[in-house]
Amino acid sequence: MSVEVLDAATIFNFVEDEEAFNVSIRDRFARLDTDHDGLLCYAEMLKELQSLRVFETHFGIDVKPDPDELARLYDSLFMQFDHDSNGAVDLEEFKEETKRMMLAMANDMGFLPVQMALEEDSFLKKAVERESKRALV
Repeated sequence: MSVEVLDAATIFNFVEDEEAFNVSIRDRFARLDTDHDGLLCYAEMLKELQSLRVFETHFGIDVKPDPDELARLYDSLFMQFDHDSNGAVDLEEFKEETKRMMLAMANDMGFLPVQMALEEDSFLKKAVERESKRALV
């Protein structure tokens, strides 16, 4: 984890850079697709969602969430990705939903820089790294 400074433009530029965004999407999808069938089942997506621990912490303090509430939340998130409701997420669905979520985050963030703690392999970290590399050129 590292602390980085970013703004909406960092995210917009990353998503609009089709090559950089698509490489990141394909890489993450391939790592999640543990059975290599070209689809993400609920269990493969659940593992990723749980690793984020977004719902198990509050201001950095571990909390014990209601397991039923967590299950409903993860089910709902999976359904957001599974656009055709076939019980699996293909690469295009994963890309489109990730893009939609990142753009929504950027729209809510605004153009004033904010400091955030980012996981090393997160899409936001990749956006910051892309911006840093472009600034050096």
